Amino acid sequence: MTSPTHQQLPVAGLDDLSNETRTIATPWIRMLRGIGLGQYPIDYDAAIADHLRDTFTRLTAKVPGDAYTTFSEHLADFVLRTVDPHAEERGGYTETLVLVGAVRAIPNPYYRALAASILMDAFAKLRLGSLLVSGHLDFPAEALDMLDQITPDGIADENQGRHGEYERVSASTAVFLAVGQLGLRSRLVTPGRNRILEALDLLERIPTPYFCGRAGGTLLSVIALLDYTEYIFDGDRDYMAEVLEYLTRADEIGNWPEFHNHITTPWKKVYPLLTMLNAVAMCGRAEYLYRPIDALAEVTALMDQIPWEIRVHMEQYAVIALHNLGRLGDQVPDLDALLADMVAVFDQIDPGENYSPRGNAFPYVIEVAMMTGRMHLVPDTALKRMADSFPDLIRTEHDVANRAFPVSYVVNILGEIGRPEYAFGPRARYEGASAVEWFVDNLSDGGVVEGDRITMFDHALISSALRLRGAHAPETALYQSFRFPFNDRNPAREVEPALAD
Repeated sequence: MTSPTHQQLPVAGLDDLSNETRTIATPWIRMLRGIGLGQYPIDYDAAIADHLRDTFTRLTAKVPGDAYTTFSEHLADFVLRTVDPHAEERGGYTETLVLVGAVRAIPNPYYRALAASILMDAFAKLRLGSLLVSGHLDFPAEALDMLDQITPDGIADENQGRHGEYERVSASTAVFLAVGQLGLRSRLVTPGRNRILEALDLLERIPTPYFCGRAGGTLLSVIALLDYTEYIFDGDRDYMAEVLEYLTRADEIGNWPEFHNHITTPWKKVYPLLTMLNAVAMCGRAEYLYRPIDALAEVTALMDQIPWEIRVHMEQYAVIALHNLGRLGDQVPDLDALLADMVAVFDQIDPGENYSPRGNAFPYVIEVAMMTGRMHLVPDTALKRMADSFPDLIRTEHDVANRAFPVSYVVNILGEIGRPEYAFGPRARYEGASAVEWFVDNLSDGGVVEGDRITMFDHALISSALRLRGAHAPETALYQSFRFPFNDRNPAREVEPALAD
């Protein structure tokens, strides 16, 4: 290995993590679902802003008919003008209406709801939420109504038929969180409609334990953040117990998710369980660590069966969940040894072998190293191999179609660790072009081959724009006011006001 990297890092260790990161930590939910974008804020950087604008110009020319990318470009430009301290013009109500129109133009109801959640989340972080409920506009109400238009199994992929209401639960999670960020949580439970209970009831209509646990864990975490846990536990049903019990029946039920590349059964079982453990941490109910099984013992047994080259993906979920539970020390007594095992993967796999799990393995390792204050373990050669791997993802049609998957993860992590030049700067591997330019130029015309996977790249670019809102930008009131029941390291803070109902 060569000498370690020397980046300007946003955190020095787990105790520096924001409440948002502890809730929405992993690249899966941020890049794939568009939830929690703009984490690890930094001061405005004109060079990064120029790269983002240039990339969107190139991208929209490549996929001119893609309404989601059109919305994403408009939003990123709005954000960049808002956070630029030298900008002569900043967006107001008229520009807000343009963005709302771009959301409405997205034909797929699931992606339309996701775009709505991203717009609300961005405005909340920019302290511009009042623009969304001005004049004749009540966009939060409109976004909530979008959820009713999402039908089961509406995403055409290799798991169509296994999703059930997975998409509507995921979109509900995103929209609920965004509405809460705007300070409008009471709109979720009204005398005429309890949207929290409606979303919880959808969980039993997800026919695969894997998808139920992933969607359920994230939904339950957001419900805890919104301070509505009474609907999880204290009504006629115990939704956390139901999901955890469902996960124990995975072998009996079968109906495993399909992946283009080989993923072991223990990996498919531990992923939803780890997502649920973070929900347990946020809800403050320790008894569910042992009900219906000893969940921590099960995690250890399953992880021991997973090869390291795909286990590293799950270690981020495990580290964050255990940290939030206050159990990291007893479950992982030697964090240095864990990171040593993880970084060893750099020498064991080729990030260009396939889009997943090889293509997105490096970002997981690097992000865990960053979050735990151990970036000195990451060699510069790993960053270079990762950034230069995109042209190798041509071995199967699935790698070509899904290349946005690892690219979005790579762009995201390189920004987080302060090395955007590996993504946006010229590289010999690309004959003087940048990795991002090469990726966009090699998309199929109109994005026909890649389809909705391009949304992941859109999310990475929007997230990069939102990060430029200032190194000391505070979290929204929703996050500021939350306390992790088992491990709250945040000092008492004055909570900034948000919108009132």
